[in-house]
Amino acid sequence: MCAPTLISAVREDLSRRRFLGALGASAAMVAAAPGRASAQPSVRLPGGFRETYDLTHTLSSRTPVFPVFPQFQAVERFTIERDGFGCSELTFNEHTGTHIDAPIHFVAGQDTLERIPASRLIAPLAVISIAARADRDADAALTVDDIRAWEARHGRLPAGALVAMHSGWDARIDDAARFLNGDAGGVLHSPGFGGEAARFLVEERDIVGVGVDTISLDLGRAETLVAHLTLLGAGKYGLELVANLAAVPPAGATVFVGAPKHRAGTGGPVRLLAVV
Repeated sequence: MCAPTLISAVREDLSRRRFLGALGASAAMVAAAPGRASAQPSVRLPGGFRETYDLTHTLSSRTPVFPVFPQFQAVERFTIERDGFGCSELTFNEHTGTHIDAPIHFVAGQDTLERIPASRLIAPLAVISIAARADRDADAALTVDDIRAWEARHGRLPAGALVAMHSGWDARIDDAARFLNGDAGGVLHSPGFGGEAARFLVEERDIVGVGVDTISLDLGRAETLVAHLTLLGAGKYGLELVANLAAVPPAGATVFVGAPKHRAGTGGPVRLLAVV
């Protein structure tokens, strides 16, 4: 539908009324099709779940981005009123908004985005909060002691877990300057995974990846990105700008990483969902 030749054919061969009539008939058939979310009550897995959490920030031109990247842009190219259908052109860097870092993002020879097995994009979620410490210190790091304290309360990290750091930073999302938190010298200050914690997770625990509610897996002020290099170098993936981690139970949730699948991808925006 989006190819120029097909757009031209639609405009030449179909009147607006015929086009909209066909579109309406198609929509009616889709709505009537079994299993469609629009025609069904809330979906439940066979085993059942009680709550669904959206851990994704809405992507817009105001979404904070790493300083070397351009802002997200959406330009309306077609409208229902003029063309019979709506379509916008999106421009963004792979690492924009709530997004995934594929292992290749920092480490040559590691998996590109489309090579991450689908089975690793569904995982037990462990949320480790350092919010109280981050509220006092923008350079707070998640440590091995934080991981061990979580395990003392909830048991050993499940095999194949996604470990998410909750720092409370997502509350700053509507103020890019405050979210990035740069100082007069341009150095960013935001929480992240400490290097020792990253090494512990890849050497001592079985995880698929990690997530943060900040701009980077590493501390904002880090000069050497040890967490990125350690985690991605071990074939794990990272999630950045995660939303709403305060709402999710620290243990017991399952996360679904709705990652894009483009060839040779180093990352991409995701729709991140968790269920309990």
